[in-house]
Amino acid sequence: MSDTRFTILGIILIFAGFILVGTVGSQFNEYAIQANEFGDCYDYTDDGKAIPIDCEIKMQDRTILFGGTIALVGGGIILLVKGVRGKWDQDVKSNEMVGPKKDPRDS
Repeated sequence: MSDTRFTILGIILIFAGFILVGTVGSQFNEYAIQANEFGDCYDYTDDGKAIPIDCEIKMQDRTILFGGTIALVGGGIILLVKGVRGKWDQDVKSNEMVGPKKDPRDS
């Protein structure tokens, strides 16, 4: 795979990790505060009724989300480093080059 593609894929994975934690991660803030401050967690319906839920399950969900985000960002960093440290497509064989060919007899 091309070094430039590694760089682009790395940037995309890092961006996806931040988008994931920004959009989905915000719903776990409420449960984390409830668990730390009160020890009991409640889910509130649209009509205002409080339904008791298990805090441990919500904390497990938060940990799984955090692990997935770390995996995305970590994979993106690995691909980004691999792309930057690559040879940037400089080892192209002469028969694989695209474009006008320079004839050695012209010089």
